[in-house]
Amino acid sequence: MLQFNDLSFWEKQAITEGIDFAVIGGGIVGIACAIELRKLHPKAKIVLLERGYLSTGASTKNAGFACFGSVTELADDLKTMNESAVWDTVAMRYEGLKRLQERFSPQQIGLKINGSWDLLTQHEASSKQAFDDKISYFNDQIKRITGEDNCFSYDNDIAAKCGFQGIHGGYFNRLEGDLLTGNLIHASNMLLAQHAISVLNGIQVEQVTDSSNQVIIQTNFGELKTAKVAITVNGFAQSFLKDKRVLPARAQVLVTSELSSAPLPGTFHYQKGYYYFRSVGNRILLGGGRNLDFEGETTTSFEQTPLITNALIHLLKEHIIPNESFQIDYQWSGIMGVGNEKKPIIELTSKNIGIGVRMGGMGVAIGSLVGEELARKLN
Repeated sequence: MLQFNDLSFWEKQAITEGIDFAVIGGGIVGIACAIELRKLHPKAKIVLLERGYLSTGASTKNAGFACFGSVTELADDLKTMNESAVWDTVAMRYEGLKRLQERFSPQQIGLKINGSWDLLTQHEASSKQAFDDKISYFNDQIKRITGEDNCFSYDNDIAAKCGFQGIHGGYFNRLEGDLLTGNLIHASNMLLAQHAISVLNGIQVEQVTDSSNQVIIQTNFGELKTAKVAITVNGFAQSFLKDKRVLPARAQVLVTSELSSAPLPGTFHYQKGYYYFRSVGNRILLGGGRNLDFEGETTTSFEQTPLITNALIHLLKEHIIPNESFQIDYQWSGIMGVGNEKKPIIELTSKNIGIGVRMGGMGVAIGSLVGEELARKLN
């Protein structure tokens, strides 16, 4: 491939010279940031840089959950986080999902608000009362955020409805749903084209330097200069942040062969959200297991491990589809960005460089809002 210096006059004039805003990262956050920048600056030259031929992090690799918080996860968060921070983060996720629905129709992205279940096993049934005691408080907080009554309730019959084994029941969240991740990225890329935003794939950014009057971006194809930069690489942000506020977190996912059983009615969380599954057509998509090896899964390596693969298959065989024979037709990994806090980082690191990272595994919900806020900070 040619270096930037070897491009034609036309190519340089149209794309690589006179850039007003460069967005690094072509996922949900980066796309939302670029589109918001276009709204704020109708005549600006905006260029989005993505290191892969597709978005490389989690935006094209997630499970497609339109979620903002399950009962057991929220209860766990309240043990380790400030109460106001927990609900502020939930509010951001919910607002982000609203932004997504404002930008795209349900048909465009395959969005269905069909509810989610946070499952308890038979062995966990003894802890149910402790969660039940929190339901009224959780519903009050969700009503304050969303205006909706009775978000959470307990479903004793979900195991029988779905054919699960060893499951006592599940906390139903009627405001969550799912979407088709591939449709979302396709619709997002179409929107970039409509807003005259140039996208350069295969660009590995190696260094970003603010020299006061411009930002210099060193890449695998040479140097680019721009007025301002938005960094939206989430789990890969440590090289830019130079601190431990955001760490990579690998998520391993698989999809079964087609099954004879009916599709599941919504999305499902298990063990404080560390496992999650849903139907995709007549298949089951299942991901998670990072809690089995936190240290090993703090990585940017796109691999699958026997430990987690075996745990996911065991969960399918023993609990989710115990009466079905199946094969694994698809398997992959995505890289999330996590940290000691779940609230995303949206800030200026210098006069002309902003960063929007640490989605905490909730990029589908919160990514659009983070991108928009980052664009406004760079304004």
